[in-house]
Amino acid sequence: MLLKPEEIIRRPIILTEKSSRLREQGNKVIFEVRPGANKIQIKNAIQELFKVGVVDVNTLVMRGKDKRMGRGYAKLRNWKKAIVTLKPGDEIQFFDEKSS
Repeated sequence: MLLKPEEIIRRPIILTEKSSRLREQGNKVIFEVRPGANKIQIKNAIQELFKVGVVDVNTLVMRGKDKRMGRGYAKLRNWKKAIVTLKPGDEIQFFDEKSS
């Protein structure tokens, strides 16, 4: 099944301490991706959407947590996270951030 890049990349994860540290030190960006997507599809989608070079893609499945819902418990869904290493000199701006 051929997927569009917009269907593979769901959202960037940029407001966590780990993602901020990785962006500053390692030129890496974290995304939530479609659970069925492989590393090659993720790499091609990032390159097409953001017009940057991708050196490496690491993926991991984040297991859903048990959460309290009223009297009982419910399990949140599992989701897939991709840590994308960009080529030196390339960067992805999500907001109007000032480069320093």
